[in-house]
Amino acid sequence: MARGRATIAEIAAEVGVSVSTVSKVLNGRSDVAPGTRTRVEQALERHDYRKPVDPSANARPRLLDLVFHQANNLWSQEIIRGVELVCGPARIGVVLSELGGSHRPPTEWIDDVMARRPLGVLMVLASPDERQRHQLRSRSIPFGVVDTQGEQPPGVPTVGSNNWNGGLTATRHLIELGHRRIAVISGPPDILCSRARVDGYRSAHDEAGLSHDPALTRWGGFDAGSGYRYGRELLDRPDRPTAIFAGSDQQALGVVRAAHELGLRVPQDLSVVGYDNLPITQWLNPPLTTVDQPLREMAGLAAQMLIALARGEQPESTRIELMTELVVRSSTAPPPPGG
Repeated sequence: MARGRATIAEIAAEVGVSVSTVSKVLNGRSDVAPGTRTRVEQALERHDYRKPVDPSANARPRLLDLVFHQANNLWSQEIIRGVELVCGPARIGVVLSELGGSHRPPTEWIDDVMARRPLGVLMVLASPDERQRHQLRSRSIPFGVVDTQGEQPPGVPTVGSNNWNGGLTATRHLIELGHRRIAVISGPPDILCSRARVDGYRSAHDEAGLSHDPALTRWGGFDAGSGYRYGRELLDRPDRPTAIFAGSDQQALGVVRAAHELGLRVPQDLSVVGYDNLPITQWLNPPLTTVDQPLREMAGLAAQMLIALARGEQPESTRIELMTELVVRSSTAPPPPGG
């Protein structure tokens, strides 16, 4: 039997079940015994079965699943807004899921998706495992990733930004102001964008002929708590940095609070650069210098790709990387004398 050409009837005959049973598994029905479901899924995977795409408007519920590894922050609200700007006018509903900080969805999540049969699944800093990818493909449910936490398999729609350039321009700005002891607080080291921002930070030092002290690098969460904790740790040092590049605006908020508690003024005693350019950053005191990451545009482009794939269309490119840009405000200045 040719790989990828098996019909539902042939799958059913191979497994020894009825066609309706295979159809129930494909449609996420719960009234199939676990053992039978496993055998059907294995047969679907062996033959790389793909459910034919039905381009008619009523082929499946007009829903898009939006899955966050964590959604309890202002950053995720910008992603949601970007998806809504695309899905709202198209009259496509958005189903929001949150994985509690995990980068891999649990088994029950994929079961729920199979039952909903959405137009597509968009994952943010998360991605399905190999078995889940096959389950989505076999139902012709396209999936994509925004701000991927790691390298994706070929053909998976992926939209991100140039994190290396963001780290480079943020650090270059601080070096040009005269700072030489610059700390960086990034996200988890197992996330691609975290590592890329730190690589950009290091590259800015290299191009200026400066060494970067490994003791001034911290890896944590992208939340304000991590910024505060590592900000206190760095600023309590006798040889404290005169500038901190934070891997997110929320981390930067924590750094600023840590500085204030230690009696340091921003930017007179400490320059702070954030990342993301969340709307709130321009209203802080002082307004935050930050790297503009086009979150809404990233989310909107990813949603557009999935909708096109659900219609049976093939986008010109499934890998998009948008540029970042430094927005200079009042949280950065030359270092204090002797700093």
